[in-house]
Amino acid sequence: MTIGLTALLASGMVVAGSPAAGTDASVPGSAADVKPLGEGATAPSATLREPTGGDIVLADLYARGPTMLIFYRGGWCPYCNLHLGQIQAAEAEIRGLGFRVVAISPDRPEELRASLTKTKLSYQVLSDSDMTLTRAFGLAFRVDGATLTRYEDYGIDLEKASGRDHHLLPVPAVYLIDREGLIRFAHWNPDYKTRLTADELISAARRMADG
Repeated sequence: MTIGLTALLASGMVVAGSPAAGTDASVPGSAADVKPLGEGATAPSATLREPTGGDIVLADLYARGPTMLIFYRGGWCPYCNLHLGQIQAAEAEIRGLGFRVVAISPDRPEELRASLTKTKLSYQVLSDSDMTLTRAFGLAFRVDGATLTRYEDYGIDLEKASGRDHHLLPVPAVYLIDREGLIRFAHWNPDYKTRLTADELISAARRMADG
């Protein structure tokens, strides 16, 4: 869903380790129950890790120019990989509109490196393995035991992917953030199989660039 919620949204930056980033008890147990930030909010910041293990402070990226944040579930998710590939095909046009594309998942840096050997992406991919940023955006939910077991039957190990035992995933989402750190566009859908098309992303970026 895409919403504009100017009056209800948080206005402070959230950094890694801040209590405002959320605690385990604050994370819902269903993707349908997340309460993400929307348009008009100040985008949270956190220190995330690159595939090489280096640190990136998101607030620094925001300040350099408009940013398109893509939250995805992980390199093990075929729907995510398809979407990332579609964004790759449109990345040059998105960049031409002045946006930096940054994709964020719970995958630890080692898993990001493995994913990048399969999906050749020219845009930035970052690890939020402790889910600090994802919680701050209100996108995190806890995977229930039955789903964990089903994933394990499919060969998907969330603890191995993230290097953590929190069993949290993000609801897939897209945010457009201006250089002041203000969220200008927000879209998420609890149904992980449904994503914005590349054309829809380009249209949203163009509206922001023209506005």
